[in-house]
Order: sequence, then C-alpha cells, then structure tokens
Amino acid sequence: MAVPPMQPARGVAAGSADLARPLRASLMLDVILGLLVAVTLPLAIVAVPNTISVVAALLPPDVSQVEMVRAHGLALPAMVLTVPLAALFLRQVRAVPVLVAGLALLALADAAGGYAGSASLVGVLRALHGVGAGLLLPASLVTVWERSAVLRALWAGMLAVSLTAAQALALWPLNEVRSWRVTLQPYPMLTGVALVLAAVYLVFWIRSGEGSASPEVMRGGRLPVAAGSAAAVATLALGTTFDWPPGLLVLVAVLSIIGLFLLASASGFGEGAGRAPAYTMLVVGVVVLPTAAQVTNVELGGLSGPGLSGLWPAFLVAGVLGLAAAVAVSRLGESTAPLCAAGGLAVLVAGLCAVRALLPTAEGLALLFPFALLTAGAAVALTAVLRPSGVGVALFALSLFLPGILSGFLLGTGVQLTMLRQAETPQAMVDAFVGALHLWALVGGGLVVATIVLGAALARRTVVVGAGAVEDEASQEGAAGNERSVSVPAPAPPVDSAPSPVGSAGDDRSAEEAEEEGPDGAVPETGPGRDPGAAGAPEPGTLPVVPPPTPSPEGALGDGADRP
Repeated sequence: MAVPPMQPARGVAAGSADLARPLRASLMLDVILGLLVAVTLPLAIVAVPNTISVVAALLPPDVSQVEMVRAHGLALPAMVLTVPLAALFLRQVRAVPVLVAGLALLALADAAGGYAGSASLVGVLRALHGVGAGLLLPASLVTVWERSAVLRALWAGMLAVSLTAAQALALWPLNEVRSWRVTLQPYPMLTGVALVLAAVYLVFWIRSGEGSASPEVMRGGRLPVAAGSAAAVATLALGTTFDWPPGLLVLVAVLSIIGLFLLASASGFGEGAGRAPAYTMLVVGVVVLPTAAQVTNVELGGLSGPGLSGLWPAFLVAGVLGLAAAVAVSRLGESTAPLCAAGGLAVLVAGLCAVRALLPTAEGLALLFPFALLTAGAAVALTAVLRPSGVGVALFALSLFLPGILSGFLLGTGVQLTMLRQAETPQAMVDAFVGALHLWALVGGGLVVATIVLGAALARRTVVVGAGAVEDEASQEGAAGNERSVSVPAPAPPVDSAPSPVGSAGDDRSAEEAEEEGPDGAVPETGPGRDPGAAGAPEPGTLPVVPPPTPSPEGALGDGADRP
C-alpha cells in the first residue's frame, strides 16, 4: 500500500517561511538603524564646538575675526532651539522622514561650506548645521524607541561617546590645513554615508509597512515650556559674545543652570517618572562635553601633552567601554534602573576626580582613566534613566540636554576667562588653563553629587507616596470586604414544617446550595460565603556663541592666534 505524501508538512514549511520573512526584514531594519545611529550622533554633536579660532591665521585679512567667531558659534544656539520644536513636531509626524531631512540639511551645509566667504554666510551655514543636528537628535531617539531596548542602549552609549570625543573630532580635520573653510565641512564623506544609510532605511521602513502606521502618541510633558527656556538660554548666550565681563558671564551661567533644574523639577510626568531622566540628561549635558573639551585642549601638543595622535587610544578604549556598559545595563531588570543611574553618576564623579588628580600629563595612556570613567558613567546613567521611560519623557529630557551643554560652556568659559586675564607670561597662561580645568572639575563634581542626592530624595519620596497609595487601597478594599461580609442569617424552618424537596431522591444538591438560591432558582452573584471575585462579580475599579571655546593652547603659544 503506497503512503501518500505528507501535504501538511509543506504547509508548515510554507508557514515557517512566511514567518521568517518579516523576522529577517525586522533584523535588517535593526542593523541598518544601528549603523545609522553610530554615524549620525557623532555628526550631530561634532557641530557643537566652535573651532574657527584655531585657524584664525588662515582667515582673509579683510574679515573680522571677532565676527567670524561669533558667526561660527551660531550652531549650538540653533541646536538648542531646534530640539524642543522638533520634539513637538514629532507628535504629529513619523520620525524617519525627519531623520532623513536632518541629514539632508547637514549635507547641504557641508556642500555650501566650500563657497563661504563672509561672516554672514558662515553664520547662515553654521545655523543650518545646528538645525540639521537638532533634527537628528530627537528623530533618532524616537526611531530607536520604536524598535528595541538594545537600540535604545546603543543610542545612549553613542551619545556619551560623542560627548567625550566631540572636541577632538572637531579639531582632527584642522591638522595642517590650508583653508579655514574646513571648519564648515569637517566630515563631508561621513555625512554622505549617513545620508545613504538613512535613505536605505527609509526604503526598507516603507516596504515593511511601518511607514503607514500613525505616529505614537506622546502624552504629558512640558515641551512648549522647554522651548521657551531654550530660547531664553540661547538669547543669553548670544548676548555674552558682546564683551560681557567674566563675572557676569559666570552669574548668567549659574542662573541658567538653576532655571533648567527648576524646569526639570516641574516636569509633568508624575512622581519621579519624568524628573529622573530630566535631571540626569541635564547634568550630563552641563558636565561631560565642557569637561572633555577642556581636557582635549589642555592635552594638545602646545602644553606638552601627547597631542591629538596620543588621545585616540584613550578615546577608542573609552568608546568601547561606554557602549558595552550601556548594553549591559539594558539587559538588567527595570527595578535596577534607579541604582544603575546613581552608580553611573558616581562613576562620572570618579572621572572628574581623575581629571583633577591625573591631568595634565604627557602620557596618552594616563588619559584612559578620565575618558573611560566619563564615557562609561554617562552611558550607564543615560541608559538606566531612559530605558523605563516613555518616548515623551525622553524627548522632554533631551530638550533640556542641549541648553545644559550651552550653560556648561558659558560657565566653563567664564571660569577660564577669569583666570586667563590674570596671566601675563606664557607659563602663567599654561597654569591658568590647568587651574581652570581643575576648578571646573571640582564644580562639575559638586553638581553631579547634588544631582545624585536629588535623585535619591526623589526615589524615596516616590516609594513613600506609593506605599501610602497601596495602604489606602488596601483599607478601602478591607472596608468594602467588611460591608460584603455583613449578612442576616435566614430563619430556620419550623420543626413541624413539611419536608423540603431538597435532598430528596433524584436531587443531589446540598441544602446549603439550595438556601443560596433565589425564589426563581437563580444563584446570587455575591453573598455570605461566596467569593466576590467569582464569575459574574463586577471587577474592582481601576559655547559659544557664547564666548568662543578657548583657542588651541598650541595656537595661544605662538601659532599666530589671538589670545582670548
């Protein structure tokens, strides 16, 4: 007897193939998006440093260096204004097209940078850089939030790596250049690669059917207020470029930081749900990039440091450690998030202590400790606070991040200018740079410690409030249970009454079950001795532009650049 072929097996194989196809498409989207995040975040953050003073000797003689520095510094204020406005815009549209638009603006600014010839055109192009970078940050954040926890960790880790390496990445293309326009297009090829990756991701995203879905609703938040605060900080930063005294500059920076922390405290996401991410992203913005920028400038060859070539091994190791730490934190349970966030900030404090204890140094390997601690601490803290957060909470925290960077540059520049004005000799200038770095590390460490204390107090208050809510709910349920347990026992039947049919032959119900029946034989939903949660029971209710970054110490010591 012949055995017929097993037709169902073909169906199973076909079903498996149909199931594997969308899985492969999803994996492909994740891989492309991961590469895109790894490229776009450094491109966005590298727009922050103002490096035109390093190539001041190459500027045309008829161009004002002061006006050029002020125009070149427009990128950061433009980013500060763009991020909260883009976050509001992303409530209505999908993030992927916005991501592509941001990269297109960067590519356009890079292409036009080779034709800039005046301070006004430089200002326009740098503002365009800032707008493009300001679109990239929130759009990439929302895009990874729609995918997986690992991509969220990659986003946070790459943001931390970009912060520590931004100043070095901005200075690297300026080594032995012959044109000052390189500052306007530092990495045009990398921008082109990112734009191609974004276009490929857009095509795959549309073909997968995800592009037809409506954007995720982002509830809560104070994004309009954050936009107003960003505008205020950016306006103050622009004003400080007009010869404000260092003391007033420091005062403005301190008031800006205090105002941003007050805004973070007033976040409208409930007890602790939005404040912890806002506090953490704000303090990381204030401390990490301004610190890394000062360390990079101090360790250039002009101050007997190892120079840029000696910095890259430390940056490479720090980047790997930061990404590994972020991914490791993403694998832990959400209950460990507060502890991990506090631990990451503590590591950040250790990095600031290493800056104060080990720098300056002529050994490139010694820089591994401060850079690795700064990067890993920021990556762990950002991943821990953003992982359990909704996308609206993350966008609000990001809207405070760029104003924090700008305020940090204002404060760090004010400290530097205060100490540099007292320097009259080259050695005194070297000592002023180093002294300003050490003082800044002390100020930054104190700010991070204060943030840790705020976070601990917030977590304790949240636990107390939550416990009180649980107790109130338990007491209400107990009172309701007591009300349900009160009942009047049915009167016993008379002794001489006729025998009840209950228990008679042919009826196997007990007398207790019959007593619970109503007149029509229905069993009531609740009553004495019956579980109220049984079937039928109702469910219970429910820098500048800002003063320019200090010129390269190498330039300050004899390459023709002006002293600050």
